[in-house]
Amino acid sequence: MKILFLGDVVGNVGIQVIRDYLSVAKDKYQPNLIIANGENAAINGKGITKKAAMSLYDLGIDILTMGNHVWDQNEIYDLFVSHPNRIIRPANYPKSSPGQSYVTIKCGVKNVTIINISGQTFMDSLNCPFHAIDEILEQIPKDHYVVVDFHAEATSEKLAMGHYLTGRVTAVLGTHTHVQTSDAQILNKQTAYITDVGMVGCSSGVLGMSQDSVIKRFTTKLPVKLEIIQNTDSWQFSAVLIETESNSIKAKSIHQILERS
Repeated sequence: MKILFLGDVVGNVGIQVIRDYLSVAKDKYQPNLIIANGENAAINGKGITKKAAMSLYDLGIDILTMGNHVWDQNEIYDLFVSHPNRIIRPANYPKSSPGQSYVTIKCGVKNVTIINISGQTFMDSLNCPFHAIDEILEQIPKDHYVVVDFHAEATSEKLAMGHYLTGRVTAVLGTHTHVQTSDAQILNKQTAYITDVGMVGCSSGVLGMSQDSVIKRFTTKLPVKLEIIQNTDSWQFSAVLIETESNSIKAKSIHQILERS
């Protein structure tokens, strides 16, 4: 099985990049399942709207994961009701929070479970991600392929999670920083890992935001509003392709993808 996982989709530019390039990637890599982190897909880069989600589904995204911006758009509540099996939020929010934290889908004769968790270091104070994922894994049959989107800031926390889950899941894929790291690997010949997949969006700004607004915030120390950049001429498509073993949940390979205009 081949699983294509896209990094954080940032704003309208990110959606346009997927519109322009995903078909190329599908022809080249022939994935059985496509997952994307959609927590920055709204027009302002914060959260996701119904329009953005529907566009991503129509373009071929099977499952959307979220992160610390999950609640920034009120439409997320309706999405959790209307598409409960296609969008998930971090598992370590309180159990009473709307939405699902994992979903299992059928790909051919195989079952794939996708889990979303959020880090604690330099992030919102949530329940322990290690304990949260333990609870979920206790409920999942051992023969399921399991892909984990770990939406976190600290590289150490992400790598620790990778080692913690080695042999228990198929892949641990970091998101959130929008910068693809160069450490894609198979941990202990079992679990695919990368500290951060990167982003899909405009490459000429700062993490998808306009240079001017980000620089002004750093130089003035004022709470300058960050503005999402709308330049579609300069783009990047960051993703990873995971190929699994056919007779176990282990990952056979992980291939980094970084395409730029």
